[in-house]
Order: sequence, then structure tokens, then C-alpha cells
Amino acid sequence: MDYKDLANLIFPEAKEIAYYEEKYPERNLESGAIVTRFAPSPTGFVHIGGLYQSLIARKLTEQTKGVFFLRIEDTDQKREVENGITGIVNALKDFVIVPDEGMVSETEEKGNYGPYKQSLRKEIYQAYAKYLIGQGKAYPCFCTPEEVEEIRNKQENAKIRPGYYGVWAKCRNHTVEEMAKKIENGDSYIIRFKSPGREDRKIKHHDVIKGNVDFPENDQDIVIIKADGLPTYHFAHAIDDHLMRTTHVIRGDEWLSSVPLHLQLFHELGFKAPKYAHIAPIMKNDNGNKRKLSKRKDAEAAVSYYEEEGIPEEAVKEYLLNIANSNFENWRRANPDKTMDEFELQINKMSVSGALFDMVKLLDVGKTVISRMTAEKVYEEAFHWAQKHDEELTKMLEDKEYALKVFGIERGNKKPRKDIAKWSDVKENIGYMYDEKFYEESQEYPYQVIQEKEEIKKILTLYLEKYYEEANDKQTWFDNIKELAGEMGYAKEVKEFKANSDQYKAHVGDVSTVLRVALTARTNTPDMYEIMQILGKDRIAKRFEKAIEEMES
Repeated sequence: MDYKDLANLIFPEAKEIAYYEEKYPERNLESGAIVTRFAPSPTGFVHIGGLYQSLIARKLTEQTKGVFFLRIEDTDQKREVENGITGIVNALKDFVIVPDEGMVSETEEKGNYGPYKQSLRKEIYQAYAKYLIGQGKAYPCFCTPEEVEEIRNKQENAKIRPGYYGVWAKCRNHTVEEMAKKIENGDSYIIRFKSPGREDRKIKHHDVIKGNVDFPENDQDIVIIKADGLPTYHFAHAIDDHLMRTTHVIRGDEWLSSVPLHLQLFHELGFKAPKYAHIAPIMKNDNGNKRKLSKRKDAEAAVSYYEEEGIPEEAVKEYLLNIANSNFENWRRANPDKTMDEFELQINKMSVSGALFDMVKLLDVGKTVISRMTAEKVYEEAFHWAQKHDEELTKMLEDKEYALKVFGIERGNKKPRKDIAKWSDVKENIGYMYDEKFYEESQEYPYQVIQEKEEIKKILTLYLEKYYEEANDKQTWFDNIKELAGEMGYAKEVKEFKANSDQYKAHVGDVSTVLRVALTARTNTPDMYEIMQILGKDRIAKRFEKAIEEMES
């Protein structure tokens, strides 16, 4: 009996690997086209690091006219969560990162290189396991979990490197006949890879991001097929990346230490290895210490957090692109009107150390992204978010015509308003434009420089009686406020007040603040002229009355 007979005994139904090599031919793509993937496990929410990888993968394939696919690595079925694939698909959809191939729902897929769900590829893995056994490069291992644990305990007590290798690999040197007899007797077993490596030898490897690195060779006889007939991650990914014709594996740098094993598997299977690009993790400052963003500790680790908060997908992607290539920020400044698709990402210029996640900076990007949107786009996005997350805001936005006027304030000019960073900010930022919201509670009125009640009352009354004209253009409107200021003994110009402060009570800006605060109950708003145009005289008068009442009470 030889190894081929043993392979047939273990996997009698498995096809020859030539069948799969022919079924999944080389892709017909242009030279230099990148084929890569996002390959998560459906074991919980999508991490921001996964979105980061997907964004980079999608960008590189678009730039090179390649292929980006979504593969689901679900061979560890004990950890799988219900609707896990749906969560992954929807997370990518929320951020408009659409794979060319792969899973599109729990059960549906698109593309010619599937199945794209590892649990449906069992027969493929068994064919390649059979091939390795037939070559004498893999073998059945009959050690029980208790025996493997005993080996580990002995190694730990002797302070020896743990694992199933060398003299510790008890089943490695059974004869073919011994293995066959155990199988025929019904002994349970798994399949292990027979590593040709030696720990005292080094391998040199060029990582696309990390550069040249070297490692000890892999000498572990890892499990490649588990007792349930499904493969381990290491074995499955090598076969899948080969048959799906992956050119680049883009993944987190926690996988860097697996490179010796993965390269060895590719070599022993007779495959050309893809290029590896190990991305530095996104870090968090935790009381002065840098650590990885944690699924357990940090809400912002989950991709769903950004949708719930209403941070625009475009802002999240722009922020991540700046982490990927630090020159993106300068490019964006120089090209404010271009889409991020026009930026050329260079993977070899990615940082080898983890970038700190900065929520303040992300929200600043959010403000800039929203400031570039039309009123119609802001309305659509805010209304869509509100329908899922905020019933009160949904009701406020039901009058679309009025909402468009509100969102149109200070929009589309050279310096558009930047008061909204995320859709959950909208209600707070436009609430004062809605009477039912404005009048529902007593307001604080932070008038600042001008505090005297009678003075404030006179400014508000005189403005409405003498200086408010609905049809005025903006210049005339502001000239009228200057005239009001002058009549009441305030400087018409700020610079005039600064030059001769002892001659005036305050200046026109302070008078404007009184009007703004009485109108909106806040000191900072977008353009007051546009606000007044929308509110109209009757609503302005009513608000001034409320301000006076609040002041007197």
C-alpha cells in the first residue's frame, strides 16, 4: 500500500485537482490588474479595520481594472452568528463598497469563481487534501484532544516551544499500513500537513507594505482538515486564493507571523503565492497608551456605529484614505471638487505603524463633506437617517419645501456653512428654525456684551419698527442694522469702535448679536440675513416678544 492508496481510502469520492484547475482558469485581465478580497468570518459585527481593508482593496482593484470579491470564511461554525453574512453585506453596502463578485446575501452570490462561502467548498478542500496525502505531504493524525493537550503540557513544563512538530508529532511517522489499519478499525482522525520546514532556517519575504522581513521557517504540522471534514483557515485560504486567482492578500498585520506557514502551503501545493500586504491596525489613545481599537471596549470599532451616529459614509472613507496615504489630505485641499475615486492610492506608501483614531478629525471631515453637498442632498441624507433613528426629526423634515430652505442657508457659496458633522447633529443645528421646537421650552439668551434689559428691548423694538424691510437685499439689510447701531450710540464699524472705544457703548457686531440671540437663542448660527428671509416679519416679531418676556420674567 502506498500514499495514493491511503488518499483514496480517506477521500474515495474526491475529484482529481486537475478538475478544479480547469474549472477556475486564470482570469482574463489586463497586465498589472489586482485581484483581491475581503474575507471576513460571520462571527459578529464588521470592525472598522475590516472596512479599512475593504476600502483599500476596492480602491486598488478599481485603479488597476482588477477584481474585488467578498468571500465568507465560515469554517469555524461554532462561532457563527445568525444573519452574520447579511451584516457583512449590508455594512459594505452602507459605505458604497460594492464587490464585483462574491456573496450578496446569506444564500446568494455572483461571479464565476464560487462558491464564495467556504462551508460550501468542502469537496474542493478534500480534493487538495487528498492530493497532499497522495504526495506524502499530509497524513491522518489519530491523537485525541487530550493527547494533544498532554503534549503541550509537557512542552510548557520543559519550557520548550509548544506545537505539533518534530519528535512531538506522534502520528507523523506511522507507516501507511498502520494508518490504513487505524482508519479501517474506525479510529477517529484529522488530517495534518507534513511540514518540510526547520526552525533553524530562515525565509526572506517582501511584504508590499512592511518591506523586507525574514522569519524562521514553519515546522509545525498544522491541522488542515478537522474532524467535521471542514478545513482550517490556513489551508482553506491557500486553496481559495489560488483558485480565485487572487494576486494580492490585503489583511491586518496580526497575520504577518503566519506568512512562513502560508508561503509553505502555497509551495507544497504547487501554487504561485500571492503578494501579501499587511496593514497596520487602527489604534486608540487610552490614557497615554496606544492600543488597537477593541470590539469589546470601543463603540467606534463597529462599522454600525457610524451609520447609527449618521456620520456620512463619504466622510468615513475620506478619513480612512488619509490614514492609508497621508498625502490624501493635501490632495483633497487642492482638489475640493473632485471625487475621492480620482485620488490614486499607493499601497507601498502606507504607514508600517498603526495610526491613532481621531474622532475630532473624523467629524471635521464630516463637516467638510456635508458642506459640499447641495441642500437637496443634505435633505435626502438627513431624512433617510431620521426615518431609521429619530422620529421627531422625521416629523420636522416632512415639509420638504421648508426644510430645503433651511438646509439652503449659506450653501453653495465659496465658504459654505460647516455646522453639521453628522446627521445626528441636524436636529440640534436646525431646531431653532422650527417654531414648535423653539417654543417648547424656555430658552437661555446669551446676549454677551449688551446685557441691559431696557437696551436689549429697545434694539429689538426699534429694529422691527424702523429698520426691518422684508424685500431688502443683504447689503441694505446690514446697512440698516448699522443705522440702528448708530442711532442708539453704538459704533457702525468694528474698526471705528476699536479706534475710539471710549466714544461708544459697543459696536454693530454686538447689536447684531442681540438680534441673533433673540431670534435663535444662540450666538452662532449660519447667515442671519437668510434666517430672517425664511422666518418672515411675523415670526421674527413673535420671537422678539418671547425674548423680551423671558428677559422680564
